Amino acid sequence: MGPKTTKVYETLRQRLANGAYGEPGAKIPSERTLTEELGIGRTALRQVLARLVAEGALEVRGRSSYRVPGAVSVKTPDGLEPWRIHGQRDLYDNRWVRLQLWDVEPPGVERFEHHVVRLHHVAITAVIDDQDRVLMMWRYRFVPQRFGWELPGGIVDQGEDPADTALREVVEETGWRPKNLQHIVSYQPMVGMVDSPHEIFVAHGAEKVGEPTDLEEAGHVEWVPLADVPGLMARGDLLGSGTLVALLHILATRGKQNVTAAH
Repeated sequence: MGPKTTKVYETLRQRLANGAYGEPGAKIPSERTLTEELGIGRTALRQVLARLVAEGALEVRGRSSYRVPGAVSVKTPDGLEPWRIHGQRDLYDNRWVRLQLWDVEPPGVERFEHHVVRLHHVAITAVIDDQDRVLMMWRYRFVPQRFGWELPGGIVDQGEDPADTALREVVEETGWRPKNLQHIVSYQPMVGMVDSPHEIFVAHGAEKVGEPTDLEEAGHVEWVPLADVPGLMARGDLLGSGTLVALLHILATRGKQNVTAAH
């Protein structure tokens, strides 16, 4: 993030920490209000909000409905120091992957060089229909040399909103167009060595607009019952961390809703 974006991030994080936006569950001002108040563009603001969501400082309910996060019992530890980064150099770089060596120094430990792999920004979507089924693809992956079920998703193009990527990839890979998108979480799948931001979306409802157009990525497309997910997970048929994160979120959220309804 640039200096202005960083300043907006720090401002919002401080406001949230000070309770300026109210109690847990309270909505923060709209994106339009924040862009006008803080003098920042909508795209840059969404980058800030996505980072705050990833850090747990914000919750998102709907594509642009951000709220003060719910109360948790564990507190953020104080007094810990981050690693110092003294430099970095490229070992290999192409359009798909960059391999680097970073000169790092953990607190109280001698400096050493650590490999870092930089991959692309990715968006993945779980589309749910009114029969509690999720839109998935049965695909072959040559790296593990096996077939498995996956959610549609792909690389975020330069300057593209991840939500637009999510929508585009669902259409290209399945032929279905989601009726809405809700951003769930931003995360890193292999945070110790690999930099590859993943954005997870959930959509409710879709319309058939054609056949898959991305022949390399498309596989057998099917609406899979959510009730089958635990069994597919146990069999090892769910490939990819994005698929697992999205489906586990859906199952956990529905479980929480059922508990609430029971009370």
